[in-house]
Amino acid sequence: MKRFIEYIIIFISPLMLINCESIEDRLSIGGFINSEQLDVTATPLIVDGKATNKIILNNASPVLSSWDFGTGRTQKKTDTVLMVVAGENEIIFTGRNPDGSEVSKTLKVNVEDMRFPVPPEWGFLTDGSEKEWEWDDRGPVWGNGGYLTDVAPAWWTLPIDDIDEQSPKEGIGAKMIFSLRGAKFTKVKSDGTTETGTFSFDMNDKAIDNDGVVWGEGKLTLKGTTVLNGISPNENNEKVHEYDILVLDDKHLVLSYPEPDETEGGTAWFWMFKSSD
Repeated sequence: MKRFIEYIIIFISPLMLINCESIEDRLSIGGFINSEQLDVTATPLIVDGKATNKIILNNASPVLSSWDFGTGRTQKKTDTVLMVVAGENEIIFTGRNPDGSEVSKTLKVNVEDMRFPVPPEWGFLTDGSEKEWEWDDRGPVWGNGGYLTDVAPAWWTLPIDDIDEQSPKEGIGAKMIFSLRGAKFTKVKSDGTTETGTFSFDMNDKAIDNDGVVWGEGKLTLKGTTVLNGISPNENNEKVHEYDILVLDDKHLVLSYPEPDETEGGTAWFWMFKSSD
């Protein structure tokens, strides 16, 4: 019996050694690296000799991936993403080492050809980087009117001078900033205080009137804050985070929000903005 136990011990010991060595080898894979050791690329797809806005991302480093390409993020090791503006764009790669530490690198790509379609609204809202918007004081800047029938305040209308009575510090001198990087939205009040959030839009979500005519070109959604004076008075001044986009170009932004369950001709609220430049 004693010799049998000794035999088992002799047989098992090498297996334990092999097992320990394999664990140690496995833990040594993917050791800590710094930013200079990162092997990551962001390469534009070339079509007809020009760098297009389709970018191929590749991480060949032993770290977990996180790519910030301006209007979105991906955690894939390799992926293909679209740039939304021409010219030089920055893509930020952040990797996570096995010990939990992070390492980052900024890659620059130059887009020559916007061959692959993206919503032009990104360019209108951000001017390729960031853009300021303020109240369009050529007429009423806020008020209500008919849902699917009006395109500006038509019933109860307020000029810029009266906005502060409704929403202090969000009238004269207040502004909004749409930033391309991270789709960041910043509301700057007239006293200099700020609220920040993010924005997104869906230009496929259109509002159509009873005659089949497009009234709302798409939807703008904000998270974390609202546009200037972004409230619904008949709902106890509830904050409004989703808006129909009625007009959006280089100079003008007109938004609307229908009260719940309204049909054509029902109550909607309107916000009139213009670019600050």
